[in-house]
Amino acid sequence: MSGAPADRCKIPRAFWLAVEHVGVPPAALLRQARLPATLHLNGQGLVSTAQFFALWRALEELTADPGLGIKLVESAETAVHPPSSLAAFHARDYRDGLSRLARFKRLCTPEQLHFSEQGGECAIKVEWLYAAEPEPAIAVDVDFATLVELGRRGTGQRLTPVRVEFQRADPQSEAHRSYFGCPVLYGQSRNALILKSADLDRPFPGHNPELLELLTPALASALGEIQARNSIREQVKIVLKRSLASGRPELSDVAFDLGMSERTLQRRITDEGSTFRELLVEARQELGRQLLSDPSAGIDEVACLLGYQDTSSFYRAFRDWEGVTPNQWRERYVQDVGTRPAPDVSMH
Repeated sequence: MSGAPADRCKIPRAFWLAVEHVGVPPAALLRQARLPATLHLNGQGLVSTAQFFALWRALEELTADPGLGIKLVESAETAVHPPSSLAAFHARDYRDGLSRLARFKRLCTPEQLHFSEQGGECAIKVEWLYAAEPEPAIAVDVDFATLVELGRRGTGQRLTPVRVEFQRADPQSEAHRSYFGCPVLYGQSRNALILKSADLDRPFPGHNPELLELLTPALASALGEIQARNSIREQVKIVLKRSLASGRPELSDVAFDLGMSERTLQRRITDEGSTFRELLVEARQELGRQLLSDPSAGIDEVACLLGYQDTSSFYRAFRDWEGVTPNQWRERYVQDVGTRPAPDVSMH
């Protein structure tokens, strides 16, 4: 596999719900965009970047509301986000949340967030790797409002950016200034959202290390295990499985979750004849198999929940573990399950 993501975009269920909420029937939107009429009925529907942009342009044409992108984000319920994206709202802090969201975007679309921090400011720009034309204005609004909404919902405070820069002409609407609460500059050389660096370190009161256990059936099965098992090896792996989606968990993070010092945890791991790195690999292997056994979980989402920066890294690691690709492993798993005899439920 190459390191570059494919030119495909997943359209989450949250998009169709938000569109309907603002009064645009999905069928009418798809007709205007000249896309398959049943696309909104397919939970795994994929479109190219060009088709994705066509969808946004169709929405602009049907509504002619310069503030619609912001309304879509404000009206979207956090709970309907995909699991990997939902986890960002329960991150440790705003910076951690942005990092998780950026990783999710890289894995699920050919869209990348670029962060540049200096002088107490953090500038965020969006790059579409396969775009042959500028990103539609409404899509830019959704991107930037999503990032701001993450900070506001996560911290519980109405955070305001330093400024927002748009390449488009001034739409003569107060919608953007009202929502962002900061200077909004039009006719600029770039589309950029500039945040205060100090805001990125604001904690999320809703930070919940256990939340990932509730986001997928495979993780849910780990509920209660940490209390039920005495082996420090098993306890560490359960904490690691909960924390992988936020990146690569550190020994200090796991020690904090287990209520012991880093030195004590390191000693107990060593006493059981293992290392933290070995336990991290084992946790990824076990969780990877659990997640792949659920046919509704996309490969890119599995990679994200395992903390990989890109799907290619996950493929390489999984091939090293199992000797086959994730897709091949899943096919064999499905075949094995299908050939197992049904359980005997007859009454004796």
